[in-house]
Amino acid sequence: MAKGLFITFEGTEGCGKSTQIELLARQLRAISHRVRALREPGGTPIGEEIRHTLKHSPNNAAMTAEAELLMMNASRAQIVREIIRPALAAGEIVLCDRFYDSTIAYQGFGRELDLEKVKSVIEFAVGGTKPDLTLFLHVPADVSAERLRSRQSTLPFVRDRIEEADRKFFERVAHGYGVIAASEPQRVKFINGAQAVDAVCKTIWEIVQSRLPKVGRW
Repeated sequence: MAKGLFITFEGTEGCGKSTQIELLARQLRAISHRVRALREPGGTPIGEEIRHTLKHSPNNAAMTAEAELLMMNASRAQIVREIIRPALAAGEIVLCDRFYDSTIAYQGFGRELDLEKVKSVIEFAVGGTKPDLTLFLHVPADVSAERLRSRQSTLPFVRDRIEEADRKFFERVAHGYGVIAASEPQRVKFINGAQAVDAVCKTIWEIVQSRLPKVGRW
């Protein structure tokens, strides 16, 4: 049975990941690919409960960086085994809104946890399940902040504990993503997320198309 393709989307807050995942999924389905769109943390009943505790619970203010790291990877361990591995084995294209690069950037660089320990926890959670392609949507800090303000003003407000971090935190996260992208240029593709939506979509499609022959159609 043909192995599927695992594509992850990464970036700081307000980079446009969710919009681009939806657009890419639509393009792939239009040419008869089977697509599974997921998000992290979450994606399974267990993962969604963890997501609420991590991000939205009114009782999470005292959560430590170490607890955050372990909970993120508890959700990840579940989605890898419950959904991602079976979908890839069935030949599907899996699009995931964040994966382990987020943990390296947010909990490693952002929360300033020991990077080797962070990577060890990730390895235990994912084993050999790693992205074939990662699309890193980069936006400058001021653009990210403005998009967050706009999103919060137009949508029903839902508290997000991670978004409450200060500017220095997000600067460290952005730096972390830069380090990741530079260290794995074959896997991680840098995309200017500050462009118009259509321009970002076009760039993504050009990158993804080159990977599709490895999967084929079904």
